[in-house]
Amino acid sequence: MKICGIEIKGSEALLALVGLEDGAPSHLGVATKKLALDDDEDAAQVKAFAAQARAFVAEHGVDTLAIKKRSKKGDFAGGPTTFKIEGILQLLDNCAVELVSPQTASAQAKKHNLELPASLNKYQHEAYKSACALLLKRR
Repeated sequence: MKICGIEIKGSEALLALVGLEDGAPSHLGVATKKLALDDDEDAAQVKAFAAQARAFVAEHGVDTLAIKKRSKKGDFAGGPTTFKIEGILQLLDNCAVELVSPQTASAQAKKHNLELPASLNKYQHEAYKSACALLLKRR
């Protein structure tokens, strides 16, 4: 089982691919670490983003996307582009999508004493935690 953790920030989907190795989550290093939607008002760019996401999922055999939830209102609310990106990802075929709350990701990381691999970039940490939370919940 391969789960791709995703944190959506601004106009980017930050990715971290995780699999199970000896019953524990393992970071699977891949060249693509983020997907960007530069202009969400340009239909061609929205379609190109969807095609990139579809290709990533197919190329790496991703079973599930674990998207870190964002607040819909308040000071830390996600912007409109982030929700558009989430919608595009939820429409991908052959891949389940689950939203993971930041509290769940943190609790699972603490409960299972999750260590962040050195192979991750700092901006991938939250995506990795989201994927691991879902993976640990399922096993």
